[in-house]
Amino acid sequence: MRKLLSLFLVLFSVMSSTQSAADKIVIAHRGASGYLPEHTLEAKAMAFAMGADYIEQDVVMTKDDHLIVLHDITLDRTTDVADQYPNRARDNGRYYAIDFTLEEIRGLNASEGFRLIDGERVQGYENRFPMGSSSFRVPTFEEEIQMIQGLNKSTGNDIGIYPEIKQPEFHREEGKDISTAVVNMLKDYSYTTKEDKVFLQTFSFAELEIIKSEILPAAAIDINLVQLIGGESSYAWMLEADGMSKLAEFADGIGPEKGLVIERSSTRGNLNITALVERAHAAGLQVHPYTYRLDPGQVPDYAEDFEDLLQQHYFEADVDGLFTDFPDRAVKFLQANQ
Repeated sequence: MRKLLSLFLVLFSVMSSTQSAADKIVIAHRGASGYLPEHTLEAKAMAFAMGADYIEQDVVMTKDDHLIVLHDITLDRTTDVADQYPNRARDNGRYYAIDFTLEEIRGLNASEGFRLIDGERVQGYENRFPMGSSSFRVPTFEEEIQMIQGLNKSTGNDIGIYPEIKQPEFHREEGKDISTAVVNMLKDYSYTTKEDKVFLQTFSFAELEIIKSEILPAAAIDINLVQLIGGESSYAWMLEADGMSKLAEFADGIGPEKGLVIERSSTRGNLNITALVERAHAAGLQVHPYTYRLDPGQVPDYAEDFEDLLQQHYFEADVDGLFTDFPDRAVKFLQANQ
């Protein structure tokens, strides 16, 4: 009888793991950005081929009102804008995408992210695609949607998109309503309901309220919205006991920094899982934390390796999906747990 009970428990455990693994998603953070320069079409095509469920787009606006896919509102970390337009920086020395036309941005060379040290460009992640190799460009949001939808048609897959509206307050101060432009673009490409494969995200709760209460109704669509949550004090109310229930009035999910799911002070023998995921699920919200990287120094000390980190967050903390620069590793991990 004990053997039979033990066998039943093992089978139940395997079945539960299979069902939960099948429900988890992989979001390609800026594409397959661990392998190719972030937010290039090449990185997105690679993420698609690797089997990511969703591919992320950070969206900013140009001087002539085009939507481009770029992580920063500035161009100088990932392009050669300073070489081509040395006199176009603002007083703070930065080159803002909103000061350039789409034609000008199309002529820039994109690369792996870098920082300046003593006037020299130093690649942010030295083990990634080498700067100065090959040729890459900054794509438009429309080009990327067309590519993903085209690949969906040619492969028979159904990979979703996960756009983020970057710094909407900055854009509004510059006279640009980026959120309406993004929503209209989504509508043009038939992302109109919560059943469609799209999540629209932003760090700005004020903008999230505007999108939910004004922009989506004006466009006559209703898509999934995600509130991104950083570690800053401005998000403190969201982390209170009733924060998720309040947020659920406007959002369908949250995208917290992963340290808000499992505390960074955790050790291998003492994993401190916060109440965030449990509270979010109780409020009906999905949880998609960021960002999971396997570069040197990027795996927290409490995890033995990258796969152990995935195990802890996907299954022990029970997140619904996660953003990673290495989508192939997360896809293979979930497949192995099915």
